[in-house]
Amino acid sequence: MYKEIILENNLTVIYERLSHLKSVSFGVWIGAGSRNETLQQNGISHFIEHMVFKGTEKRSAKDIACDIDKIGGQINAFTGKDCTCFYTKTLDSDLETAVDVLSDMLFHSTFDPHHIETEKKVVYEEISMYEDDPEELVHDILTERIWSDGPLGYPILGTRESLEKLTRQSLYNYMSTYYIPDNCLISVVGNFDEDHLLHIIRKYFGDWKPLSYCRISKERPVFKNDFVFREKDTEQTHVCLGFRGLPMTDERVYPLMVLNNIIGGGMSSRLFQSIREEMGLVYSIYSFPTSFRDCGMFTIYAATNPDKAQEVIERIGLDIKDILKNGITEAELVRSKNQLKGSFILGLDSTSGRMSSIGKNKLITGMVRTPDEILRLIDKVSTSSIHELAHWMFDKGDMGAVVLGSLPVDSSSLQAFKV
Repeated sequence: MYKEIILENNLTVIYERLSHLKSVSFGVWIGAGSRNETLQQNGISHFIEHMVFKGTEKRSAKDIACDIDKIGGQINAFTGKDCTCFYTKTLDSDLETAVDVLSDMLFHSTFDPHHIETEKKVVYEEISMYEDDPEELVHDILTERIWSDGPLGYPILGTRESLEKLTRQSLYNYMSTYYIPDNCLISVVGNFDEDHLLHIIRKYFGDWKPLSYCRISKERPVFKNDFVFREKDTEQTHVCLGFRGLPMTDERVYPLMVLNNIIGGGMSSRLFQSIREEMGLVYSIYSFPTSFRDCGMFTIYAATNPDKAQEVIERIGLDIKDILKNGITEAELVRSKNQLKGSFILGLDSTSGRMSSIGKNKLITGMVRTPDEILRLIDKVSTSSIHELAHWMFDKGDMGAVVLGSLPVDSSSLQAFKV
């Protein structure tokens, strides 16, 4: 069972002690991601994530790596739409070393101008890598088009044009606005002494000055219907379809996860069985939900031979219409719920997975459900709740589609989704 405290400087600490383990995962969560950015500074959240690894007043980039490597630990970070996370995983005996290194990176990074220019080149290569990967690219284009009226649609990596404008001062200005205890939290899972944990967090994070406010993006995302064909010299055509989804705070996310398993969440799903196994039209086909603080999207992806793309889109539409017309079977419901519960319980075996789950949920939604609560919510999912949700997602006609490939595909194939 996790515990939660708020320090004197408004920093929230949420932690769960697992005494049977010998490891501990420690994460610092920042309530800022790409949707907090302007178009001119797009990519700054992700760029700061890179730059804090480049050296502090007392550690070089190599020193940071060596200090973690010599204790056999792991250190990493990631940036999303709503948040940025810096985290470590170490032996329980080395927790203070990890906290020392992370706090040094967050509070004392030098942002050397030479390193800034060098790291820009690294991120340019990262952008090129994603542009060369059609599966990644088609998902990014879909997100940008569906949320094109606001920063939720901005790419997390930024663009070459926006990155060129970033300066040492702009990094410091952004951090002074968002990297404050009022807008951040620490999550810890693993084996530790509770008093010692709180002592070292106060030691390394207690002087972090609060501003007594929490900056939340004022944007109100609006789902935008769109169809895009983008020509690219690829062996396969890549199809990405987006529908209305749910925010993280909506309890219907559990019926949504069950429905996702039935539609395209695994090898037993309808799309995989019908379009790959029975018809042989694709190698890769899957679906997944994405949930943000205040909105969400349900995505279906497929990769196929260029001359089969139109047929694949139509077949996906027919499978969706079959669910709307005939619902799902009790056997599908039971199988999907068991699949979801099994995956969730297995994920609890990882301290980093648990640390990430409680940290992200607390930061974005303000609450954390216990494992027993989550299992009960999954058990409550019924065929009727699935049917209602499917109609809510697909009936209204909100849909975005991106097709990436060498042969044109027109929007006529989307008629298969008309109810």
